Amino acid sequence: ETFTIMAELFHNGEINSNMRSHGHQSFSDGDPCMTASSSTIAPRAIHAGDAYYIGDIYEKSRIRSTFSEKNRKPGSSTAYLNHLDYLTDNGWPQLRYLADFMRVTASPPNWRFLSPEEIQERACRTKAVLFVFHPDRVQMLDINTIQQLQHALDQMPGIDDAIEFPPHLFVVEDLSRDVIECLGTHLDVDPMLFRGHISDYVWYNIRDPWIELPDLDIVHRQRSCFSIRYAQTRYFRDEEGLRKARAETGRFNVLRRVDRNGNWETGPDLPSSNIGTVRSKMSFWVQPRKSKASKNVVAILLVDPSVTGGYPIWGGYNNIIPCPSIYQDRCKKRSRGSMLSETVYWLENLSVDEINSIPRDPRILCWKPLSIVCSEWIVLLRYANTRFSQLEWEVEDPDLRHKGEGLALTLENLHSWRRRFPIYKNIISEAMEKIIRREDFLYSTWNSLRVLEKDFEVLLSNLDDLHSRAERMMSVVTAVLTIEESQKALQQNRSLGRLTYLAALFVPMSFISSFFSMNEDITRLDKTFWIYFAVALPVTLMALFVTRYSHNLAKILQSLIQRLNEKFHGLKDVGRMH
Repeated sequence: ETFTIMAELFHNGEINSNMRSHGHQSFSDGDPCMTASSSTIAPRAIHAGDAYYIGDIYEKSRIRSTFSEKNRKPGSSTAYLNHLDYLTDNGWPQLRYLADFMRVTASPPNWRFLSPEEIQERACRTKAVLFVFHPDRVQMLDINTIQQLQHALDQMPGIDDAIEFPPHLFVVEDLSRDVIECLGTHLDVDPMLFRGHISDYVWYNIRDPWIELPDLDIVHRQRSCFSIRYAQTRYFRDEEGLRKARAETGRFNVLRRVDRNGNWETGPDLPSSNIGTVRSKMSFWVQPRKSKASKNVVAILLVDPSVTGGYPIWGGYNNIIPCPSIYQDRCKKRSRGSMLSETVYWLENLSVDEINSIPRDPRILCWKPLSIVCSEWIVLLRYANTRFSQLEWEVEDPDLRHKGEGLALTLENLHSWRRRFPIYKNIISEAMEKIIRREDFLYSTWNSLRVLEKDFEVLLSNLDDLHSRAERMMSVVTAVLTIEESQKALQQNRSLGRLTYLAALFVPMSFISSFFSMNEDITRLDKTFWIYFAVALPVTLMALFVTRYSHNLAKILQSLIQRLNEKFHGLKDVGRMH
């Protein structure tokens, strides 16, 4: 049975709930989940066959019918999944994809590639960090099993309890069925938080059940969650590194992919190197509270697992804080391993003023991660600017162009960037309007994310410049390509002209030879053989002359005809006068 029982997992083993300040807590209990080597699933399983075998948007989900009630063990806790099924049947059809995700614990089209053991391993996968922000310190708790997450939630007071408690934040890497069920049931999480985080599609077909339609603005303002897309740019020394990175994203539960930018072979690039852009997401949710007097805060921050293959291009983004003074204490050492580790580092080092501002605007918890997102966009746009400079060099210097393909491949590379820029612009514009500039977020009395507004405006300005530059370059490359094609056509015409000369040389000889061969007695030609050359050579020379100067002869003939017409009309007019 592939549908495992979360309730049974909750009761296995004893949980150590001690929390430690400014550090991570290791737990002694083992992971009760079945271990299985997760298959390397192609991130875009739709390319591996018909993705609609799970059912398209116009028919009932076949995954839901397969994971029916008879497949569930008695006592299983599926309250949140049942809630999703109810919403799907009563006006929120887009949540069907989230319900299918919970049943498969992977992108639903990947269902056919997963064994029951792999579904079991993915279903209970848990990796999170719980932060408790006291006025004078930050407590952190590593959560590596679903039992630890369950226990941490059980110990938390309710958001509307009379007892005040310090702000709590769950930072979760990747998502699984059990994590969604546990957080969703205990905290009454808006399903759109999970729904907006599990996929990365940027366009849709008319039958896709994974379609995401935007909310009306009036509906969006009532939600306490948001998601933002971004792209991480990575450098791979060889094709094998890129292949491993793609396989790594296939082991994520959420649907992510590595888009290949290719090897440009313009000299600086290694022959086998590649650049890949990893599409990623970050999502944030704050639990609404009914009492206006309460200052309690409970929030969730969802981050993506990071690709470990390859290298961040140019060593990664710049630090999001200025360099410390030589006279200051040494800052805590950190390694840029994953988005989770980066987020943990910055949250652990929140200042006292920032911690005290959390009840006023909980979004301050994600402004440092949003700064990282903005920095990743800056790196991507700088990389795009680099590639555009290489394209301009290729247009200017033929020696830099791709061997055997010329400007055709240059035009193809340019078109791929030209197609991406409107997508990037829509993503950043949406983040600007729905996240950075949003003032009415729950009970917030100020917008802590406004400090990033100028940075996102610069991103949009750079995107506009790059898009305009791409349009201009497209015209230039097309014109240069047209000129090159014209030169090739001219060269072909010259080759055809040589063939014309050969025809003009041999056709008269063949004609004279055929004409003289009409005599049956060939011995009678001994005295007239010289006549062949006497006639053939002048005729051949005349044919070559006419062929070579046909254009000039046509002009002379046309001029002569025009003069004769003028004289004829002149004589005619004189006759009429007399």
